[in-house]
Amino acid sequence: MIEPTRLRKEIRGQPREAAWLGFLKATLAGGLLFLLPLVLVAVLAGHAIEYVKKVVPPLSKGLHLQDKLGPTEETIIAAVLLLLIAISAGLIARTRAGKGVIGWSERTILGSLPQYQLVKGMTSGLAQLEGDTGLTPALVDIEEGWQIGYLLEPVGDGWVAVFLPQAPTPMSGNVMYLPAARVRKLDITMAQAMALVRHLGIGSAAALRTADLTRSNG
Repeated sequence: MIEPTRLRKEIRGQPREAAWLGFLKATLAGGLLFLLPLVLVAVLAGHAIEYVKKVVPPLSKGLHLQDKLGPTEETIIAAVLLLLIAISAGLIARTRAGKGVIGWSERTILGSLPQYQLVKGMTSGLAQLEGDTGLTPALVDIEEGWQIGYLLEPVGDGWVAVFLPQAPTPMSGNVMYLPAARVRKLDITMAQAMALVRHLGIGSAAALRTADLTRSNG
């Protein structure tokens, strides 16, 4: 049985330690979530460049450049070739045949690979967020304050779907369904909203200078 006096002392001493512990946990988790996709993409890109480098010597020989290219130049050429291949693949993926191939591969092979799902989620989310496609920066009424979020779409009966990012990763967070009255659109771009999340709110004074931060009593 803990004595009441001792219990009060422990409770009084806990908030600061708990706050620091919570901050460290949240920062560490956010950092890992931010770095993991980047590391995975970097590893995959490194392997891809190594494969593409195998075609550089025959290509340079055909162009009579074998004596002018060192390891650094070969890596640069391989990276450029990989970029061109990726652009070509992206153009093909937009066609009906390309979409059919992607759908078939996801249903049969790639859909069961966690690594593919991670990379696909990151790239598709980045493309949508950076492209301002159907998303609107907004302030979301959460408990006793406002949280920056992305308004996705109305879901009916006065409710809307919103995405609440977890700083410092603007593409990691939760989807919530809230009454539309608790969501206020912001007069900023998606790029600005994502920058606020990445910078842990630094720059909010300028970005939210025209925002209405008053809260209704209801």
